[in-house]
Amino acid sequence: MRRTPEVGGDEPPRTAIIDIGSNSIRLVVYQGPPRLPSILFNEKVLAGLGRSLAQSGAIDAQAMATARVALQRFAGLAREMEVTRLRTVATAAVRDAANGAELIAMAEAAGLSVETLPGEKEAEAAGLGVLSGIPDADGIVGDLGGGSLELVRVRAGALHERASFPLGVLRIGALREKNQLDKKVGALLDAGGWTGSGRGTPLYLVGGSWRSLARLDMVVTHYLLPVIHQYSMSADTIARLRRTLAHVNKARLREIPGISGGRVPTLGDAAALLAAVLRHLGSTQTIVSAYGLREGLLYDELSVEERALDPLVVAAREEGRVSGRFPEHGDLLDAWIAPLFADEEAGDARLRTAACHLADVGWRANPDFRAERGLEIALHGNWVGIDARGRAMLGQALWTGMGGAATPPPPLTLLADEPSLKRAAAWGTAMRLGQRLSGGVAGPLARSSLRVEAGELLVTLPGDDAALYGETVQKRHRALAQALGLQPRLG
Repeated sequence: MRRTPEVGGDEPPRTAIIDIGSNSIRLVVYQGPPRLPSILFNEKVLAGLGRSLAQSGAIDAQAMATARVALQRFAGLAREMEVTRLRTVATAAVRDAANGAELIAMAEAAGLSVETLPGEKEAEAAGLGVLSGIPDADGIVGDLGGGSLELVRVRAGALHERASFPLGVLRIGALREKNQLDKKVGALLDAGGWTGSGRGTPLYLVGGSWRSLARLDMVVTHYLLPVIHQYSMSADTIARLRRTLAHVNKARLREIPGISGGRVPTLGDAAALLAAVLRHLGSTQTIVSAYGLREGLLYDELSVEERALDPLVVAAREEGRVSGRFPEHGDLLDAWIAPLFADEEAGDARLRTAACHLADVGWRANPDFRAERGLEIALHGNWVGIDARGRAMLGQALWTGMGGAATPPPPLTLLADEPSLKRAAAWGTAMRLGQRLSGGVAGPLARSSLRVEAGELLVTLPGDDAALYGETVQKRHRALAQALGLQPRLG
């Protein structure tokens, strides 16, 4: 389904996806830039459609009844939210169940038009979802659902080999009881030509069960940045989690934020499957993706030009537009300070660009807490295309730019090295100068310049703009020059 043009109003249209999976049924409503729309609403129901497939080959009556209520509710919510595009997709359980047609008829009675995705299309959507949130992903995407496991090779922004296997988490228990899981995984991957194909690359984890394992590891290790996207776990970590799950109290697991109570009974199965898949693929590292099938379906609708946009910068620009005072300020500020950091690698330059777009998002906060607000947005914002080091540098830039010291606040020193944080503090100091000089509006930044020249930090203000060089601007000019080991000069 292609996007339809907006038919009126200042706000972009709302789109929604109802995902009928083997374990859960979920409604997600999106609004915002097509490259990275914000989530307005997200609700799931653990219907367990695939729960009985291994025994009976059909969706059981209880799951069907739960699905009916969920689908009617979600269809009604989509109407109330005035969603302009609603896409309903079904995956392995509906695809494989003898009575899958009954569920589709039930959805249609609620006013929904259901697409049943073939296994290969499901794998493709999962791969595209990972590329949407991690554009430089290079490895194998593994999307674990209740009824199936999809694998797809991603490299250089494109999809390559893909496959679907009947290894959903709801099928694993029976294989483990017969001590056949590793043998089954090995046989299926070998027959599909996947054995050893993951050596030297990570396995990108998609699906609620594997994300829940990451949540558990964050608790066990007291991880300081509880953001699931791009969280990494080694094969040794998975082995340790399996030992933890063997003796941890199930009630304790249900208390962990982010782990649904309905997933707790199958966490051990999910961990056992992951260990077997890693072993047969030859991968030793995993990276969690918060993006998967639904985001992949959205990404698939984009033009080539839209796909090429940086998701972090797009999201930061939109946040600056919504939360800042002057929507045009971010791009101008980035261009104004960029000459000071011409030697930066592309990866850091994009972080600096994102920081400039977020430079004004704390203005509504109490002045004494603006720096804290900037730090919180950087560390806990719903960003993608950024790892823990990147969040720390973003946090340092906003902390410094909003009036905090250049000294890193906790927990940044545990997430990034000292040179990275020092550079980010320089970004923040430069942003702070640009904002004070311009008052946050476009004209002064467009007419002035900032550059290094013969050991001096030169601010050039033409004609009448020289009057803008007030006492506070002079102080910030001196502070930035000192941070860069230069002498300040007005030209």
